Amino acid sequence: MPKIALYEPDIPQNTAAIIRTCACLGADLEIIEPCGFLLSDKRFKRVVMDYFNEDEIKFYQNSEHFFDEKKNERVVLMTTKASVAYTDFKFDKNDTLLFGRESSGVPDFVHKKVSNRLKIPMAQNKRSLNLATSVAIILAENIRQINLS
Repeated sequence: MPKIALYEPDIPQNTAAIIRTCACLGADLEIIEPCGFLLSDKRFKRVVMDYFNEDEIKFYQNSEHFFDEKKNERVVLMTTKASVAYTDFKFDKNDTLLFGRESSGVPDFVHKKVSNRLKIPMAQNKRSLNLATSVAIILAENIRQINLS
């Protein structure tokens, strides 16, 4: 199954939408804490509806624990700072697709830990897509490539 990892997410509605997307497309979700909201937040609950099962999400106390556990796996960072487009990359079924927080992405030390950094090409002078939209695009491409293999 594809794995989506969120680095310290800070918008509850986006995380809830990503939980629904992962549930519907059969992807595992991992969250690197701390989150910028509580899972009891009414904005989170409104969007996640009945798709939230805390037992189906893997939580990491921090990025150190995440990278310790991933030391023998490939982590692919999605970032607007990348030079390679996701369309020019061959995904593997065991990849963990890492997305930064909505307000600030990931810190420099995460960029340095990850050798595969990809971007979603966008129109010139546009900053970024919504996180939930980005996850859906990349997850769909990951699943498409795996199904073609």
